[in-house]
Order: sequence, then C-alpha cells, then structure tokens
Amino acid sequence: MQQDEGVPVPRRTFALVQQLEQTLKTALQAAAQATFGQEIPAASLVLQPTRKDFAGSFTLVTFPLTKAFGKGPEQIGQALGEWLKANTPAVRGYNVVKGFLNLEIADAEWLKLFGELLARPAGAPVPTGGPQKVVVEYSSPNTNKPLHLGHLRNNFLGYSVAEILKATGATVAKANLVNDRGIHICKSMIAYQRFGQGETPESAGIKGDHLAGKYYVLFEKHYREEIKQLEAEGVANDLAKKQAPLMLEAQQMLQQWEAGDAEVMALWHRMNGWVYDGFNATYENIGVDFDKFYYESGTYLLGKERVEEGLAKGVFFKKENGSVWVDLQAEGLDEKLLLRADGTSVYITQDLGTAELKYQDFGYDSSIYVIADEQNYHMQVLQATLKKLGKPYAEAIHHLSYGMVDLPSGKMKSREGTVVDADELVLEVEEAAKAATLEKGKTEGLAEEELQQLYHTLGLGALKYYLLKVDPKKRMLFNPEESVRLEGDTGPFIQYSYARISSIRRKAVAQGVEESTDFSQLSELQATEQELIQQLAGYAGVVAEAARTLSPAVVAQYAYEVAKSYNRFYTEVPIFAETDALKKAFRVALSAKTAETIKTTLGLLGIDVPERM
Repeated sequence: MQQDEGVPVPRRTFALVQQLEQTLKTALQAAAQATFGQEIPAASLVLQPTRKDFAGSFTLVTFPLTKAFGKGPEQIGQALGEWLKANTPAVRGYNVVKGFLNLEIADAEWLKLFGELLARPAGAPVPTGGPQKVVVEYSSPNTNKPLHLGHLRNNFLGYSVAEILKATGATVAKANLVNDRGIHICKSMIAYQRFGQGETPESAGIKGDHLAGKYYVLFEKHYREEIKQLEAEGVANDLAKKQAPLMLEAQQMLQQWEAGDAEVMALWHRMNGWVYDGFNATYENIGVDFDKFYYESGTYLLGKERVEEGLAKGVFFKKENGSVWVDLQAEGLDEKLLLRADGTSVYITQDLGTAELKYQDFGYDSSIYVIADEQNYHMQVLQATLKKLGKPYAEAIHHLSYGMVDLPSGKMKSREGTVVDADELVLEVEEAAKAATLEKGKTEGLAEEELQQLYHTLGLGALKYYLLKVDPKKRMLFNPEESVRLEGDTGPFIQYSYARISSIRRKAVAQGVEESTDFSQLSELQATEQELIQQLAGYAGVVAEAARTLSPAVVAQYAYEVAKSYNRFYTEVPIFAETDALKKAFRVALSAKTAETIKTTLGLLGIDVPERM
C-alpha cells in the first residue's frame, strides 16, 4: 500500500493498547493547551496505527484541528510532536508527513504491554456486551444429495461464527436443521423406486448420501426427457413441467408422506438413514459439530399450528382454492404462500415451527441463520411473518447472508450433477497439500500415520482458510491449487509459521534457555519486535470486531498479519545467535506468545495446527 501522504492504516482497535492510547490522548490534550491554548475533547482525537513504511506506531490526523488552532496541519503536528517528545515519557520521537503526526513509542511501553500479554491466558474471553444467548443454525442439508463445495462454505462459516461468539463469553448453541422432507426428497425416492433395483450403499460401494444424490440426478434426467416428449406432442413448456408423469408421482408421494402412508414412510426412513450415515462421516472428517439437530419432518406440524394461529388472529388469509397466505406488501415485500391448497406445507411453514422450537430450547437473544444470499427474500419474509404473529423472538432473527461459491467452469447445479462433492474435494486438497509438503522436504522423522494426519491437517486448513478469508457477503471463485500454497495468504503458510515456532521452542528447551516473564531490564527493542507485540495485542479487538460483524474473514486476515509479522521478525532478528541471555529469552518468549496466538486464532476458524511439518 502506498503512503504518499502519510495516511494511517485503518485497523481495528487493539484492546490491550487502549490504556496506552488514553495516555497519548491525555498528553495530546495537554500539548494542545500548552502550545495553542486550546482545549480539545479526547473523543475528537482519533489515533490509528502508523503505516509500516513510516517510523512510528500511532498516527494523529491534524487536519481537523486547523480551524480551532488557526495554524496549518504541518505546523500543528510539529508543535504537538515537539511538546510530547519533551514532556511525555511514552513518546520517544515523532515525524510529520503533511497533516499526519506519527508518534514513536518508547520501548518501555511495549515491554510493559508484552508483560500484560504474557499474563493473559490463551483464549481468555473477550466481553463485548453483545447477545449472551445465541443459536447459530448452519449446514441445513437436504437429504437428497451429499454435501458439496457450497455446503462447505456454509459449514465453515457457521462453525467459525459460533466459535468467535463463544470467545466473547456468549453461550452458543450450534443447530442443524435437516431438510428431510418435501418434494425434493420425494424426487430421489421416486427415482429409487423406478431405477434402484434394491441397490444399497453396501452393494454399490458408495456412501449413502452419494447414493441418494445419484437418484436425485436420475430423476432430473428422466424428468427433462418427459418434458421434451410432451413438448414434442404440442404441450407448452410450463404445462409440460406440471404434467410430466415423474413430477405428478413426486407430488402424489408428498401427499402420501404427509398422510403417513406406511410404504412411503418405510422407504423414506431407509433412504434418510443412508444419508445421515454419510453426513455424519463428512462432518467428522471436516471437523464441524452440532449441539442440536432439528428435522423438518419434526417441525412442519408446529409450523402448521402457527399458520392456523395466524388465521385465527386475522393476520393470515385464505384464497378461494384453500391455500393460506400472508400479506406483507405494507412491509415492502409481497403476498407469501404459507400452506398449499392441498394442505401440504412449504419451506416457510416449517421455518415458523423451527424458530419457535429453538426459542423454547434456548431462549435466545439472537438466532443466526447461515444461509446463502439467494434466500435473502425468504428470510425477510420469515421475520416479517413472525412479527405479524407477535412472536417475542422475531426481532432476534439475524440472517448471515453469504455469497455463493463459483468454479472456473461456472455455477454449480446439484440437479445436473455438476457440483464439487465435499468428500472428493477434501481428498483433493489433502493430495495437493501432500505434494506441496514433499516438494519442500519438510517431512523428515515423521511416521506414515503422522504424515497422513499432517496432510489432512494442512489440506483441511487450506480449504477452510480459503473459504473463510473472503468476506461472507462476497461471492467467490474457488481455486484448489491456490489454496494449498505454502506461501502468501493461505492457511498452510500460517500453519507453517506455527510449526516453525514449535521447532524454535523445542530447540530452546534443548539448549536450556531460561523462561522469564520479566523483561523490564531490556535496553531496546528491534522495530519488528515492537510491530509483533502490537500485532499480538490486537487479538481481543479482532475477536470483538469479528463478533460484531459476524465475519471470520476478520480473524483470518489477522492470523495472516501475525504470521507475516513473525516471519519478518524471524528473518531480521537473531534468536539463538544472540549472545545476550535476556534478549534471547525475550525472543523465545515472544515466539511462544506468537505461536499461542496463532493457534488460538486459527482455532476460531476451526483450523488445527501441526507441531511439525
């Protein structure tokens, strides 16, 4: 980034340096009074971290003071800086770049701050005053297909947001609403009846969720063929879609399911059982978990009760064909179907029931739905409908809307079988991580089992980091090869930084480097040491911002910044070649605190770290 005019870097407030910031603001107020005879409120003094290519740690923008002081911004900066250097022990120097006063902080202040960091337990809660009882609903798969790349972004986002909120001290429940009923499920069931010939996961040699997905694709294939046949007979496309025999069968099966038909229910239980076994294996492999599972088959009836309640209250209405609707035009939305004419429910029916069940179970202050931005309208309708019903938890609903994941070849489509399967993708990134690691030659002394675990840790770390480092709201393009690089803004680069420090710590133990927490007698710090302390002090502020914005990307960027800062320190400052015992002990302690911070930070993203690589 350029800093032609000395503009400070816009960064998060570093929680542990707030006291230092307050000291500087108080000193600046005194400086303004002494040099210009002006009183300025502390709130009007905004300090930002200084850009790395300028000397200094904090920058004050002086442009806003020109009117009150009657001087130019550079004159103001020079006068304030000179007074601070002469009268404030915390300030050892300054420089002025146009309207920006860059303040250099005395080493004693950084060492004091490092002492506070050492006294702070790893992962200590960061209270933010935010919601204390939170439910994060994520994954929410359909039982007609396996998890794919889009599901992975959903799962990783949900898990990470839950962990970030836990880090603020909130009580968080991770919920998974399984969409185990509906017309899409019936499509897989109809296709299995037609073409399955008794096939099972065991006989096919594939996971149960993959088997169900196979028949979902088969349904769509034959359904399109039926539509083409009807169109060839002169039937219009819209009508052909409704009259195709397979679709009529699927709709009939849905009615039979809701009526509790024994044969349909038996097939449903059997195929869903296959799928759940497959899902659970995937969840375990990708390292996500849940505190509570909800099933649409268990919530839609409660949703129907809420629809009846709305009719009784007069906030919902029936059309002539018997379907039930809610009028949300006054809310800037539209009329929304809540119950079909044949009495069968739609997605929002069960959503009404699930929202109530979650509130009964957890009494949440905030209920976060991790759902793709394609469902923005649906989520607005859900909240508006609950408000119509007068539900106390309506205001607590929050939609964490995220962008879809695209491939170089375009958008994924489950019904056409063009998705990137989650299980296959994890294997692919593991193989890519293995190749990258072997190329670096970093596997000496590791047993085969340790190597396989290392490749899994690196591959999954690469995948999670790549999907989480992008702001959730942004649509993204996934590049598997780029994700596993050991250099640059990648998970493996940060993991490698941790492994490097682990090696340093083992060497320090072997050499008998004394552990210490008192470094007040150090005479000076290197610039990269100062920078690293300032980075480490930013952890609490990063957690607070990530919790406020529900963005793991904030955490991912911080982890990368810390790793970069450490690698600069490692390159420029000797550790074991240092002859001064206190300096050597300090650099080992600084390394250890960095490793602890990296491990804790990546843990918020659901990423493990290897001790060796």
